[in-house]
Amino acid sequence: MRDFKVAQLGQYGIVIAFVVICILMSILHPSFLTLSNMRVILTQVSINTLLAFGVTFVIITGGIDLSLGSVLAVAGIVAALMAKSDTYPLIVPLAAGIGTGLFFGVFNGLVITRSKVPPFIVTLATMTIARGLALILSKGRPISNLSDSFNFVGGGQIAGIPFPIIILLIAFIGCGILLSKTTWGRYMYAVGGNELAARASGIHVGKIKMLVYTLCGGLAGLAGIVLTSRITTGQPNAGMGFELDAIAAAIIGGSSTSGGTGTIVGTLFGALIIGVISNGLDLMNVSSYYQLVIKGFIIVGAVILDSFNKDK
Repeated sequence: MRDFKVAQLGQYGIVIAFVVICILMSILHPSFLTLSNMRVILTQVSINTLLAFGVTFVIITGGIDLSLGSVLAVAGIVAALMAKSDTYPLIVPLAAGIGTGLFFGVFNGLVITRSKVPPFIVTLATMTIARGLALILSKGRPISNLSDSFNFVGGGQIAGIPFPIIILLIAFIGCGILLSKTTWGRYMYAVGGNELAARASGIHVGKIKMLVYTLCGGLAGLAGIVLTSRITTGQPNAGMGFELDAIAAAIIGGSSTSGGTGTIVGTLFGALIIGVISNGLDLMNVSSYYQLVIKGFIIVGAVILDSFNKDK
């Protein structure tokens, strides 16, 4: 019961922090709380939030994935190569991009589950491999002249709502249901909470880890499609440092670095907090250099808070 109350307090805490930051930003800049700026924020955070949803699954099981940004890049390049005007129907680049992400997720999962190599090292190596492949496939140059149907994914609107926000909402609902309403989700928490106990209770730990890394890769592939479509160009250097923002969003949202704790709702608000702060500072013309420093302190604060919660 106490753990439930702590978890509930954590959820309320992140929401309260988000509201307070929004109020502060609206006071500092009057155009912050406009409907158009809210759309801008949600569109901007959609890519990082998709990555953060994926890495939340991984962190809950006690792992980490540093390859997200590079997987996003290579998935975007593969999708762009298939999305040339009048070449293939839209389903082809979409399947190619997501399939590329799934491939790297499966690769990470296989190496991690079949060897004793820590996830940190495996995904660090995958980060280098994926980035290299993105440069090889694109020959180090941007890929442009993409089809209008593909560009709609990142730049179109339905009923005035940017399509990336719709994708984000669908992913939020799907990931939330998987984590909180299914047996697979309960197994993820069990593996992260105590892997030995989970194994002793009959949970196939290897399959759960394969699942979370595959999901993480697939969402990175989807994020790569959204980013490539949004900027209408496949960029081999896209996604630099995106994995850090995604991990930060998950940690700020309450995911524990030691595993066993985390929610999709918390991760969403963690990503929104990062996005709101970045947007507010942009409106106030604060240098991006200072924004990096501020973001770093936010991450340190979230990790310190996590360590305090574990000590209680």
